[in-house]
Amino acid sequence: MKRYSAFAIAREAFRAHTGWDKAWARAEPKRRYDVIIVGAGGHGLATAYYLGKNFGITNVAVLEKNWLGGGNTGRNTTIIRSNYLQDPSAAIYEKSRSLYEHLSQDLNYNVMFSPRGVMMLAQTQHEIRGYQRTAHANALQGVKTEFITPERVKELCPIIELKGPRYPVLGALWQERGGTARHDAVAWGYARACSDMGMDIIQNCEVTGVRTEAGKVQGVSTTLGEIDCAKLGVVVAGHSGALADMAAFRLPIESVALQALVSEPIKPCMDVVVMANTVHGYMSQSDKGEMVIGGGADGYNNYTQRGSFHHIEETVRALVETFPMISRLKMLRQWGGIVDMTGDRSPILSKTPVENMFMNCGWGTGGFKAIPGSGWGFAELMATGESALCAEFSLDRFREGRFIDESVAAGVAH
Repeated sequence: MKRYSAFAIAREAFRAHTGWDKAWARAEPKRRYDVIIVGAGGHGLATAYYLGKNFGITNVAVLEKNWLGGGNTGRNTTIIRSNYLQDPSAAIYEKSRSLYEHLSQDLNYNVMFSPRGVMMLAQTQHEIRGYQRTAHANALQGVKTEFITPERVKELCPIIELKGPRYPVLGALWQERGGTARHDAVAWGYARACSDMGMDIIQNCEVTGVRTEAGKVQGVSTTLGEIDCAKLGVVVAGHSGALADMAAFRLPIESVALQALVSEPIKPCMDVVVMANTVHGYMSQSDKGEMVIGGGADGYNNYTQRGSFHHIEETVRALVETFPMISRLKMLRQWGGIVDMTGDRSPILSKTPVENMFMNCGWGTGGFKAIPGSGWGFAELMATGESALCAEFSLDRFREGRFIDESVAAGVAH
């Protein structure tokens, strides 16, 4: 793999950019692998990458039924933060945020990480108490956050309206080193690094069955044939329940659509991420000038990957109260992704009833921010059988009542 650098760009400029290699190799499936990862989104590719980097396991295939990064990884709103309430959540999200800080250098691929800061508005007395509690918990966890005044909110985001008609801004939970990254670039960077290690990334390869023998995984059936493996990792977000069903067990998740939209591009006016949970909306501005807008997940189970009018109406109506200027903008495009929700709004990174089969799912509406940390911990779990980052997120917690309740910290959709 040729290393990307300013010198490489200059060199290629003199030969009409004809010397660039493909970012990752086109691969055909082999008969057997040490590890198969189902799902070539950010979490699946990160798992494969850290299996190779941290444990030297490179006989790995990453299977994707469509195109690489075409699921939730390419359909989210790119928010990165780690200000969660519960200790296990804060640990894995802060691990992820810290990995994002140097991910471009690690992968030799610009993921456009932008630590512009994330604020979660407090617009009721209840939210003030909740966010102050989270700030105290974060201090004990080593996660740098603070509760700021309305005046500081206005200073950080001048276009905000503090005295809204229904809910005034009473303060905010502020994480200065939170921010955004380019979602496609994260997937592409991990894919390029995995391919360079000799791993096979196989697109348009749908898994149609999980083969087991005496309670132990043997391999998968796919549209490209039978593939054997020693270990199987399933990282398919909203389709996790369908893959578990193929292996004859059930997951405590439900799949729903999460919608988002962007406006026409405008001049820079907002360099932070703002989440307004009470009015149910969040917004940031992309590098291209678009206002990236989202809200809550759909209220009913579905596998829809498109937008709907009611979402535009509800989300934009709410945000116009807090950002009156957006009432004059035109919508550029709208989309949806299929998210997997657990009852406690925390993920599942776990062994399963099938020996050597592992599940990484249940990230709900906040999966993008967790990609590096999720891959790091899940790779450790698959390679060694245990991981401190993943221990509390096992399937056993639902049977034992050890819930990790993040329904508040998950906010409007993240």
